[in-house]
Amino acid sequence: MAKKQKEKEFRRVRTIPPMAAVVPFIMVNRTGSQNFIRDSFDVEKLEQYIKEKKAEGMTDISMMHVMIAAYVRLVSQRPALNRFIRGQRVWTRKHVEVSLSIKKEMTLESPDTCVKALLAPGATMKEVYDAVNQEIVNYRNDPGGDFDNVAAFINHFPALFFKFFVWTMKTLDYFGLMPKLIARVSPFHCSYFITSMGSLGIPPIYHHLYDFGTCPVFFAFGAKRRVYEPEADGAIKKKGYLDFTFVLDERICDGYYYASALRQLKLIVRNPWQLDTPPETVVEDIP
Repeated sequence: MAKKQKEKEFRRVRTIPPMAAVVPFIMVNRTGSQNFIRDSFDVEKLEQYIKEKKAEGMTDISMMHVMIAAYVRLVSQRPALNRFIRGQRVWTRKHVEVSLSIKKEMTLESPDTCVKALLAPGATMKEVYDAVNQEIVNYRNDPGGDFDNVAAFINHFPALFFKFFVWTMKTLDYFGLMPKLIARVSPFHCSYFITSMGSLGIPPIYHHLYDFGTCPVFFAFGAKRRVYEPEADGAIKKKGYLDFTFVLDERICDGYYYASALRQLKLIVRNPWQLDTPPETVVEDIP
C-alpha cells in the first residue's frame, strides 16, 4: 500500500533523452549542478493586484503569496520544473511542495524555521493564500511545529551519532526509502524553496541548493526598487522593479526549457489576475 502511495505522489521519468539520463551520473550532486540567473519584474501590475486582493478580504496577502502562486501556475504549464534527482535518476512530482523560511517576529533574537505547503498545480490564488497562511499562522500561534520538534530531538544526540544519522537518511533517501515522517517535515524535500529579502530591505541573494533532499530550485526576491525611466514621448516616469534570482539544478531539464519557463513566468506576473481562476489545462510531464 505504501508503495502505491509513493508511486502516486511521484514517479520516475523514463522517456528523457539519453544525454539527460547520463548527466546525473556525471554531475552527482546539486551543488555541483547549479546554474544561476538574475532578472526583474515590473511591479506596477503586481502592486495593483495585491491592493485589489486586500480589498476583497485577503488582508494578509503579500508579494510572497503572489510569487508562490505564480510559480505554482508556472509548474502547471512547465511540469519539468517539478522534477528532482534521486538515485541518479530523474523523477517528477504530482503536487507542488513549496518550502519557505519564516520568523515569528522580525527581530534579531526571534528564531526562524521552515514550513511547507502542499499545492495542486492547478491551484488558484485563493487556494495558495489559504494554504500558505495556514502553515504560517499555525507556526506563529504555536512555535515549534513538526520540523522544529524533529530537529530538536535529533540535536540531543552526540555529534558522531548525529552525523551517522544524517548519513543513514541520505542513504535511505538515495534508494527511495526515506521514512515518511522525515520526508514530510523536511524542508529540503520540496519542489522549490522560496525566500524574500524584501522584508530585510536588501537585494535577493543567490542561495545554494542542498545536497540533502530533493529541492531542485531556489527562488529569492528582494526589496522593491524605484527608478526613473524615459517614456516613448520623452517624459520621465518613476517605475518600480522587483529583482529576483533563481538557482537551478541543470540536471532536471535543459537551458532552453528553463528559458521558456522564465518567459512564461514573466507573462504570468504581467497579468496576475489570471491566478484567480484555474489554468485552462494542466500539462502533464512526459512518461
